[in-house]
Order: sequence, then C-alpha cells, then structure tokens
Amino acid sequence: MKKVLLAAVFLVGFGFSHAQEAKADSDPMKNKDLMTWYHKDFATTKVYGVNTENAYKYLESKGLKPKTVVVGVLDSGVQVDHPGLVKNVWANPNEVPNNGKDDDGNGYIDDVHGWNFIGGKNGDIDVDNMEVTRVVAKYKPVFEGDDSTKNKANQAKMPEEFAMYMKSKEIFTKKSVEARQGFQTYTMINEAIPTMVKLLNGKAVTPENVATIKPADQKEAMAAQVLAQVAQSPEFKGKSAAEFEKAMSGQIKEALDYFGPQEKQYNLDYDPRKEIVGDNYDDYSEKNYGNNHYEGPDAEHGTHVAGIIAGLPNGSEAQYGVASKVAKIMSVRTVPNGDERDKDVANAIRYAVDNGAKVLNMSFGKPVSPGKNVVWDAFKYAQDKGVLLVKAAGNENEDVAEHLAYPTNFKNVADEKPFVNNVLVVGASTNDNNALRAGFSNYNKKMVNVFAPGQEIYSTVPHSEYKYLQGTSMASPVVAGAAAVLLAYMPNLTPAQIIESLVKSSNPSTTNEFGTYSEAGGVIDLKKAAEYAYTNFYNGKSGVSKKATKSVKKTVKK
Repeated sequence: MKKVLLAAVFLVGFGFSHAQEAKADSDPMKNKDLMTWYHKDFATTKVYGVNTENAYKYLESKGLKPKTVVVGVLDSGVQVDHPGLVKNVWANPNEVPNNGKDDDGNGYIDDVHGWNFIGGKNGDIDVDNMEVTRVVAKYKPVFEGDDSTKNKANQAKMPEEFAMYMKSKEIFTKKSVEARQGFQTYTMINEAIPTMVKLLNGKAVTPENVATIKPADQKEAMAAQVLAQVAQSPEFKGKSAAEFEKAMSGQIKEALDYFGPQEKQYNLDYDPRKEIVGDNYDDYSEKNYGNNHYEGPDAEHGTHVAGIIAGLPNGSEAQYGVASKVAKIMSVRTVPNGDERDKDVANAIRYAVDNGAKVLNMSFGKPVSPGKNVVWDAFKYAQDKGVLLVKAAGNENEDVAEHLAYPTNFKNVADEKPFVNNVLVVGASTNDNNALRAGFSNYNKKMVNVFAPGQEIYSTVPHSEYKYLQGTSMASPVVAGAAAVLLAYMPNLTPAQIIESLVKSSNPSTTNEFGTYSEAGGVIDLKKAAEYAYTNFYNGKSGVSKKATKSVKKTVKK
C-alpha cells in the first residue's frame, strides 16, 4: 500500500477530483488550517475531524493521568531523528546503543528504536516483487509446466494453491500491462512538459488561452491535448507558465516514481531476498534475521504515518500527531517498495508485541497471502497479549468482501464475525461532507470498522521535511493515535473495548450512502470515544475496566 497510494492519489488528482477543487483557492503549503484539519471538532466546525484537543481536555477533566503508550509502526521505515518525531521515538530501555551486542537477549542486536525485517548484512531491500509475482513465479512450473498430466494432478492435489495461482496470474497479467503502459504514458507526458511551456508562450494556464494554441506538428498537438485537460483542473487553472512547469513536473515525478519500480515488481526473475536478507524465506519459523536500520532506503510512507500518530510541533510547523502527548513510536521495518512478505509481517507483529507495543499500525495490504496462516497466528498472539492491531482498508475503491485485502481478520468472507477481536480496519474520509468517503478508499459494512481522515493529510517525511499524502494508509494511523490516547488514560481497556468505543461514538453521515461503508457508518470522534469508554468500561478509580472488575469479583467468589 506504500507506493500504490502515491499513484492512486496522483491519478485521482490528474483526473481533477472534486476534493482538490475545493482547496484550489489557497496554497496548501501555507494553509495551517488545512495542515491540521483532521483534528477538528465536527460539532463546532461541521468538518469531520477527530476532535483531538477536546478529547485530551475531557480525559484530563476526569483527573486521569496518562501513561506512555508504545505504538509499533510496521511500515517502510521511519526517520527516527526527524525534528518533528525525535522526542517521541521509542528507545529500548534494555539495549545499549551501538555496542554490537544483544543486551536484552531478544535475538536482535542493537535494536534501540525497533528492527528491520527486510534488511541484512548486505544492505536493505528497497524494491521487491508484488505478491502475485511471487506466486506466479513459484507455481507456474507446478500448474502449467511442460507435463500436462502432472499439471492436472497438481491442480487436483493442491486446490487452494491452484486457486491462489489463478487469481494471482489474472492480476499479474493485468497489472504488468498497466505498469508498462503507465510508465510509457507518463514518460511521454514528462518529455512534453517543455513543449507545453513553449506553447503557453508566457500566458497563464486557462481554457481560453489553451484554445488559441495552433500546434505546428504532432508533438505539439499531443502537448496541446494534455494542456487542454490540465487547463480544466482547479489545481493548474490560472497558473503562470513557470508555476505550471514546476507543479506539473512534480506530479509527473510522483507517477514515474510509482511506475518505474514496477519493472522489478512484476518481473518473474527478480528476487532480492536471498542476497540481501540472507534468510531461508520458506522457513516461517525463522525469526532472527534483519538489521537495525530503522529508516531504510525509502522511509517516506512510514515517516508520514509516524507523524500522524505522534508528531510534535516543530519550529513554525503546525503539524502534530493525534497521540503526540502520550505515544512513543517503535519503527518495525516490514514493507518494501512492493508487497510485504507474510513471514516478515508475522515476525514484525511478534517483535513489536514482545517489546512492549500496545497498538500496532499496519498501513499495508495485498490481494493474495500464501502465508496467511502464519500471519493469523501472529494476530492471535497479539490478541492474547492484549495488543490492538489497526489496519488500513486499502486504496482500490473496492468492497473488501469481494476483493480481499490481506492480512484480514476474517478467515472467510461469509463468517459473521472476525476470528480475533483485536483488529480495527479503517477506511479513509475527506473534509468534503458531500464526498465523505475518499474516492480511493475500500469499504464494507461488516469488514471495515470505521472511517477516519485520510485525504490531504500533512505530516513528517524524510530529510526532516513535511508533505501532504493521502490514502487509507493515512487514515489508519489517525485511528492508531486515537486508540493510543484512550489507552494512555485508561490503560486497562481491552482492544475489543477500544474498538467498540470508537465504532459506537463515530459521527454518522448518510450523505451519498456513507453510512453503508463501515460498521460505524461514520467518522471517529476521539472525544466521544473517550466519553463512551469512560462511561462504559472505566470505574474511575483503580484503572480496571468495569467489565474486568466484574469478572475479577466472580473469580474471587469461586
């Protein structure tokens, strides 16, 4: 979900989305109101923010004192020394930094701020395959080899694997073609930018000015055609030629950065795992591999996620995370530029749980999962340890009951309930009440629990900078941060109680069927969730929840 997010957003933007139209009248890099919109109070502003500040005020008004909550960010990596994050980065109290020893005996040397499961002695993985590529590469010789008799026998003997292979093959075929065509298209547009600037001849980008252009050849005709589309976009309309060139180059770079790596992601012969990580990938029981490179080669996604959870105001920057007052970030590098691997996801969950994280954010997903049982075992392990898993619903604009996004907390779509009670699935909302579900966000009334702000979210990125990104990848950490706040002030809340509190207290909306897209039918409100949790689960004295207190009394009676 890492790079897919960027492309999906870029394509929506280039298609001139309504959400971008609403923000065209101001420079987003100077608009402090836009930078912090997701914290707003719906009751007073009518913007579906999560009511961050009022939640703190309410909890403090009850005389509650917060305890620090460690949030594991299972992602692409985090710039742990970012000025907006450094004070809220977890430090392993039992590890001596950089002494080359495993001081705490957990099997990971110098894991001071977390661990990297996609690195090794020979460096760090950047681009990796998509999971469908790995499945096709592994099973094509098994199900579609040279011996047709053996193929049929294998298909009959391995029905589940064969079904996964056929699904993967279909997606692989489609996506690899789209990747090649996308890269060619945006390369062509990128090469045409100087021609577009020339055709503008110093004039602003408007439909009227573009209509007067008289192309002299096919190259100019193509450039004029792109300009005609761009001129309709509020994002570009009225810009000077110089402003247009800068903005267009930036957007095209985002697209090329997305499509470029796909040559490797959909290459059946590409596999960086063995050389770089050096583990036995087929051995799911193996866990002691990797290194302590918390950032990795491309930490934009993970650093952005971390800032949404626990970013602190830095200098003139207005950005701050939902749990900035109570959370510490543990970086567990799990997601490459491509699809995460099930072995790494399972080990990342167990590492974070074993090292004290109480909330894990998982902004990733994929359509097939060969090692799903290993990941499900890790889900159950986290549940048994009282750890909440917060997961992004995905950015494909699909019903997740029809298009599964692994890892999922439903073993079968037909199941009435998930097999664990500690997973919270999050869709992305916008600050446009008439289009509240972000156009890219996945949805489902049963399998998506809540929605949270996920479009035009400003947060930390590498090189100590800040940037707007969007996707369910951004909505998930909003909820992870909210959960951390509840847990900080009411430490004995169970994952199930946190989920119930956020679901039952969400601000509802029925506009454009928004209420049908999730269990909550609305966008989370942290203050209301705090009120719900305090009223229903917290006894106000010992820190033990009301339900837990009752069960303790019963045990004593026996």
